[in-house]
Amino acid sequence: MGTAEFAYNNKVNSSTKVLPFIANNGQNPRMGFEMRKRGKVLRAKELMVKIKEIQEEAQVVLRKVQEEIKKQADWHRGEVEEYKVRDMVLLSTRDLK
Repeated sequence: MGTAEFAYNNKVNSSTKVLPFIANNGQNPRMGFEMRKRGKVLRAKELMVKIKEIQEEAQVVLRKVQEEIKKQADWHRGEVEEYKVRDMVLLSTRDLK
């Protein structure tokens, strides 16, 4: 893993408010120079449950952000007239060559 990739994955994501490392691995990354901690080591199944919970929380946050962005975009866009088959409309030829 390159330095830029490590730096990106070790920074809290502005949308999810979670480190990408934690969302993908369920734990903080090792920098390579810290001592290993003695203590409880999560079993694979427990780790997978933890990762799934983190990812589900991140998805909820992302959905909220998407809804807010859509609401803002729709507000700026305004109402759009809907046309039906056989409706008569005027077309501009300004951009036709």
